[in-house]
Amino acid sequence: MSATTLPISNGATAGTAMSTARTRNAYFTEIKFECLRALRAPAFSIPFLLLPLVLYVLFGILLAGNMSHGDSTVAKIMFVNWAVFGVMGPGMFGFGIFVANEREQGLLTLKRALPMPNGASLLAKLVMVTLFAAIVMLTLIAAAVAMGHPGLSFGQYVGIALLDIAGSLPFGAIGLFIGTRASSKGAPAFANLAYLPFMHLGGLFYPLPKSVQPLEFISPAFYLDKLGLRMVNAPSLDVLSKIQGASSAGGPLLYVAVLAIVTLLFTALAIRRLARVG
Repeated sequence: MSATTLPISNGATAGTAMSTARTRNAYFTEIKFECLRALRAPAFSIPFLLLPLVLYVLFGILLAGNMSHGDSTVAKIMFVNWAVFGVMGPGMFGFGIFVANEREQGLLTLKRALPMPNGASLLAKLVMVTLFAAIVMLTLIAAAVAMGHPGLSFGQYVGIALLDIAGSLPFGAIGLFIGTRASSKGAPAFANLAYLPFMHLGGLFYPLPKSVQPLEFISPAFYLDKLGLRMVNAPSLDVLSKIQGASSAGGPLLYVAVLAIVTLLFTALAIRRLARVG
């Protein structure tokens, strides 16, 4: 009777390849079901996918179009502003509410005990937020093109879409931080407490009074909006209405740096909280 010798190195290589494939599959599976869960939740998906489109058509195109008397500058401003509004909600509420619910139900603790990669759950929620932001941008661009509203070039549409999809990350980080601190019942309230001031202080819908303009700097929407306006060569509402103040300060590098710092800071604080408390 002869013995068959198996090469150990080949077996190790096969085991490593299988482990890598399983890890990749675990990430894809978590991302798939996280996105499906959000899309199948009418209370979450319908408001954040349809509301920006409806409000943009009603106020950004129809109402603002009548008031601007065909001025293309106003059309560009409205498109950029409503695009920022559209990508804010999924991040803040998606992360905030879902993470708070999972914490309270013990799902995060359960996932830690499962044979799944560390961070797969947070990465899945991050992809879900960017997916919603991408859908919002596609619907807004479709409405703008169909109604011939802002008159932007194809490159400008693509640039604004990519900018706002990436720009949803700071709001997702803030939502994640809220979700790690608040209960499932309190998370929507705390998300609103941040969402509404950010929206109004960002100067998205009306020029802010001079006395309030210094507070614009605390809103990530302010920086994202200014980047979008620079991309389409349009002024802000403050400049358009000839109100000079805080909104004229800074440049693109500063805006990008602030958004990156907000994303990294709140993500780090949230992960630290989850590691300590769960």
